[in-house]
Amino acid sequence: MDINNSDFTVLIVDDVDANVLLLKLLLTKAGYKTLTAYNGKDALEIIKKSSPDLVLLDIMMPVMDGHEVAAQLREMPERRDMPIIFLSALNSPDDIVKGFKFGAADYVSKPFNKDELLIRVNHQLSLVSAKRIISRQNDELQRTIIGRDKLYSVIAHDLRSPIGSIRMVMNALVLNIPKETLDEDMYELLIMGNRLTEESFVLLDNLLKWTKSQTGRLNTVFQDNVEILPLIRGEVELSEVVAELKNIRIKLNGDTNAKVRIDQDMIKTVLRNLVSNAIKFSNPASEVNVNITEEEGQILISVMDSGEGISQENQDKLFKADSHFTSFGTDNEEGSGLGLLLCKEFVTRNGGKIWFESKEGEGSTFYFNIPTQPK
Repeated sequence: MDINNSDFTVLIVDDVDANVLLLKLLLTKAGYKTLTAYNGKDALEIIKKSSPDLVLLDIMMPVMDGHEVAAQLREMPERRDMPIIFLSALNSPDDIVKGFKFGAADYVSKPFNKDELLIRVNHQLSLVSAKRIISRQNDELQRTIIGRDKLYSVIAHDLRSPIGSIRMVMNALVLNIPKETLDEDMYELLIMGNRLTEESFVLLDNLLKWTKSQTGRLNTVFQDNVEILPLIRGEVELSEVVAELKNIRIKLNGDTNAKVRIDQDMIKTVLRNLVSNAIKFSNPASEVNVNITEEEGQILISVMDSGEGISQENQDKLFKADSHFTSFGTDNEEGSGLGLLLCKEFVTRNGGKIWFESKEGEGSTFYFNIPTQPK
């Protein structure tokens, strides 16, 4: 890695004047800035005040030797990563190992070769430069992520309430205005408007929860002794309004008195997304089955449709945040890809697992389980 030598300062620490002068001349000629100290105590004071980029450190010195300097440097939180090259006549294997134990980045024996020393100095400062670039880029990335998440959160939060109100109005219009009172085109527009409003509300709800989850602001709040069957039945009934628009029947199968310890809002979100997807990818006048069974301390819930199914290629993309996958439903309904990511996280947070089976052209079944609460 190419670096600009003039951007870096090297601290030379040696108790012999001739060594200091030689090193200073050599490094200055190579373009580096230099600082000098003749004992360990003075070296630490200079490091605290000036924070050089690299220390060339002799070991055998009065007042405080090089090993003690290195040990104290490693105890300074803001200086512990400062590279040290020991430059010493103590060159036995034991001495070299001892130097590295005290935190040396490199070790050069006296008398040193000028070219070798410059190469080792350049190598260490290249590493320093690379770490600084990575640190700056990481800071920029974190600022970008924080800004993005804040934007998503503001958009989702501020739009969720008015879209929710519009959703209620559109649902009421569709349910209460007889089809025969409108011409066919107007009725189709009403149905389309209701569907788009429903999709927008689900998208904003998922976006808000996903943003909170990724920024650590979404807590899992467990409730004890939750009756799972009424909770599932309630979500199925809410989804029937959307299903009726495509003449799709939702059938709830199974019975249980089991109680669970869950975050109710999270499990409701999972059910809502899975049933919504089943409706989206089902053909009109078909059926979506929501099944519930209890087995070996687990509640198993499945949502099955007989719609388009998922190709093998696209199956590999599901539940993966790094492979954005969306597709259009049988009535051109559009999704964001966030729903299944939320489902996976929320099921995991509640101590369960989620998986699926699908065959293109025949339909899909999504399963998830959650542990029952001991009586």
